[in-house]
Amino acid sequence: MNTTRLGALAQEDGALHALAERLLALAEAGLPQMYLPEAETFVFTRAGVVSPGGTPVLEQRGTSTRYAAITALGARFLPEDRQRPLFGGRTAEEFTGVLVERLPGVTNLGDAALVAWAAAETGHPKLSDALDRVAALDVPGRPQYTVEAAWVLSALTAARAVLDVEEPLAAARARLLAARVGDSPLFPHATGPGLVPGYRSHVACFADQTYPLQALARLHASGDDPEALAAADACAARICALQGDGGQWWWHYDAREGGVIEGYPVYSVHQHAMAPTALFDLAEAGGTDFGAAIRRGLRWMADVPELADPTGNPREQMIREDFGVTWRKVYRGDPKKAVRAARGLTTRVAPHARLAPLDRIFRPGAVDRECRPYEFGWMLFAWLGGTQR
Repeated sequence: MNTTRLGALAQEDGALHALAERLLALAEAGLPQMYLPEAETFVFTRAGVVSPGGTPVLEQRGTSTRYAAITALGARFLPEDRQRPLFGGRTAEEFTGVLVERLPGVTNLGDAALVAWAAAETGHPKLSDALDRVAALDVPGRPQYTVEAAWVLSALTAARAVLDVEEPLAAARARLLAARVGDSPLFPHATGPGLVPGYRSHVACFADQTYPLQALARLHASGDDPEALAAADACAARICALQGDGGQWWWHYDAREGGVIEGYPVYSVHQHAMAPTALFDLAEAGGTDFGAAIRRGLRWMADVPELADPTGNPREQMIREDFGVTWRKVYRGDPKKAVRAARGLTTRVAPHARLAPLDRIFRPGAVDRECRPYEFGWMLFAWLGGTQR
């Protein structure tokens, strides 16, 4: 197990190290409750509801191939005896095999790319078949969502040590780098026109930044690619410069000029997992060390300014060991996501417009009481993983 990241955190901040260990223990405890043994997969979410008797309970909803694959990617860093309780007795490698066998029925490019990435990382013998499925779904010249295009690049990067994937790898790399708008360091929501309505084509989310910068950093780590590393570094520098005073990783950005469109909701997974794993991968690939930003973001999990009462005490905790979850996000509670819609439309023609009165009318303080498996999968990946150049 690679404990370098945790070890470095222990040296920097003992309290945050204890928080990370607490979250990792919660991930191991919570994931078995999200596994469906009969279906051999993971739920889409566990949502907090009130039972007919008035007791708060968690309700399982749906299933998710991509969340299952992300869980395998993270859990593989655990010792095998601690992997098995997460997958109904299987190791992460064995569970990945189940996902690979189901790939012929997978029709979503992102799902297939994540399964292929997990197959590459676990050394599955049918990795080439998994990549063939990715290729079948990734039609040349067709725009893709940026997150899914980034996962394709990460999968091919992980596979290049054992298979000749240089041609599709070069195409995936070029597509991601070409997706940026002008000189902006940020990535848009899609790699080309057609997937996003024109009035919001400039709006990109936090995931549209972290997954590409992670993929490009890992690409450089697998074989020198200074251009890819520079793009990853520039993206990371921008989102870190925009990070909130309380360590918040904001949600919606203007991909044209690199500013924040709307900060909320703030997602727990961004704070404890997605930002750390992308920024760790960047530093380990030879890019800038944004460790201070990682620590600020992690600290938000235990010190959420949006949930503080007038005396500074928390009205609610985001970490809930009693339910085996971390609550998903803090948001404004505005009807039909009105603030995001208004700012998205306004910034289309006035990039720096803030509509400041909306911040006073719709203050963030509502909690989304659900938790999804990928939140714990990426947490394990972030803090137990490591990129070797």
